[in-house]
Amino acid sequence: MSTTNTTNLADVARQAVDLARQKGASEAAATASRMREVEMQWRDGRLDKVSEATTRNLALQLYVEGRYSSVSTSDLRPEGLEQFISNAIAMTRALARDEFRMLPEPELYEGRAQVDLSIEDPRQLTLTADERQRFARELEAGARAADTKGVILSVTTGFGDTLRETFRVSSNGFEGGQRGTQFFASAEVSAKDADGRRPEESDSAVARFLENLPDAATLGRRAGERALGRLGSTKGASAVLPMAVDNRAAGRLVSMLLGPMTGAALQQKRSFLDGKLGQGVGSERLALSDEPHLKRGLGSRLFDNEGLSTRSRPLFEGGVLRAYFIDSYYGRKLKVRPTTGSPSNLAWKLGDKTQAALLEDLKEGILVTSFLGGNSNPVTGDFSLGIQGFRVRGGKLAEPVGEMNISGNQLDLWKRLVAVGNDPFAHSTLRTPTLVFEGVQFAGV
Repeated sequence: MSTTNTTNLADVARQAVDLARQKGASEAAATASRMREVEMQWRDGRLDKVSEATTRNLALQLYVEGRYSSVSTSDLRPEGLEQFISNAIAMTRALARDEFRMLPEPELYEGRAQVDLSIEDPRQLTLTADERQRFARELEAGARAADTKGVILSVTTGFGDTLRETFRVSSNGFEGGQRGTQFFASAEVSAKDADGRRPEESDSAVARFLENLPDAATLGRRAGERALGRLGSTKGASAVLPMAVDNRAAGRLVSMLLGPMTGAALQQKRSFLDGKLGQGVGSERLALSDEPHLKRGLGSRLFDNEGLSTRSRPLFEGGVLRAYFIDSYYGRKLKVRPTTGSPSNLAWKLGDKTQAALLEDLKEGILVTSFLGGNSNPVTGDFSLGIQGFRVRGGKLAEPVGEMNISGNQLDLWKRLVAVGNDPFAHSTLRTPTLVFEGVQFAGV
């Protein structure tokens, strides 16, 4: 972790904690942050929008006479902070008591890993406006290069980058800061179908280092090909079929699985995974862990937003649930040791086959390339999701399909996981590979 330019953030956080204690807080924690973001948008051959902004913020957690509040401000001037904290403590005193609200036990701060996460790219500081604009232009050129029939109607592309710095201080001994960069690029393409419909598709990528983004022409062409692939889309017949889920789309399913693993969901009895720790909830192919120290990982961190030191942790092993996401507050309520309140980077036990090879094995089924709308009930695990993608026939992609739904129950679905690809999607903290499920209910015509 670089320490350049974090000094004043550390001073602000320390000052805020000291002021809170002086004005009556028994405990306090403060996180000072600063973010610089530059964004370029290009639409149909011309520059559409340019924005650059630097924002500063202080988030403050106050513990006053058994009461708790979380407040924030963008006014970091010393005189502004003093008035803000005085008002916040007065407000906190009017709240109801909560015996479970207190800072994490200091022992949870211990054992912080001494590793270089490599999450800050110095290239971000020297990137010019011309380079950003050129990337956006080349994204459009790549998208239009995929169109040999002149059916693309519009292309909107974007390129941007951020530098985010944070420093956290707590009154019971925690201090830590982090700096990280992100670069993001996207292309949205609309095309004209023969029946007058205007299907839209997109592709995007985000990375800590500029060199880890796909080149603009490749990313843009993928977006164009995705849009053109929707032409002639039909609603398939209702059936129970094998389902392959593209690595880019599979994160939707995984998010529905991770949400009920939080301490809040468990304590409030809003989790279909409540009481299932150590039990099989999926097939043996469901094997993944939380890896906070992954170099250049989008979710990499040495400590979480409470200051708890992060550790590698298995989540599912051979389909068996091994861990929940428990912060210190819900740890006290549930009377269990905290882990961390949220995931960082997922690491999957990958298979040895590409998506193309998995589709050959599938023979007949549907490849889902995106989910549209729908929901999953965190209490029961029942879900219903709109999908679009391609029919698979003879192990090859056939006609595009859309306006279809899949439905079922999460506990049943994950037991139907029969194959995992070798292609984790690098541009997400979920890092999902292609996933293959057997016997999924599709509703169509």
